[in-house]
Amino acid sequence: SIASADMDLNQLEAFLTAQTKKQGGITSDQAAVIAKFWKNHRTHIHESLINQSRWDNGLKNMNWRVDLKSQLRHIDQINTPVAIVEMELGKNGQ
Repeated sequence: SIASADMDLNQLEAFLTAQTKKQGGITSDQAAVIAKFWKNHRTHIHESLINQSRWDNGLKNMNWRVDLKSQLRHIDQINTPVAIVEMELGKNGQ
């Protein structure tokens, strides 16, 4: 719950306090250890969750342009814009 909500210190304190007060919850010593661990490793945990939820491939490069047709058989198709998009995909870190 703490990691998925990416809790700040105030949210963390309120959450852990609630967990210590509920029946069968954690002790105050356990809450202190969890709080210290979260404070020291929050950024790493958050980045790890983001990396796990990504697709294998990511966008490495993108090129685009818009062309206008100037010659066609039918006059109503002249000056019709056409977008051309080129995307290069690759694995993260490659």
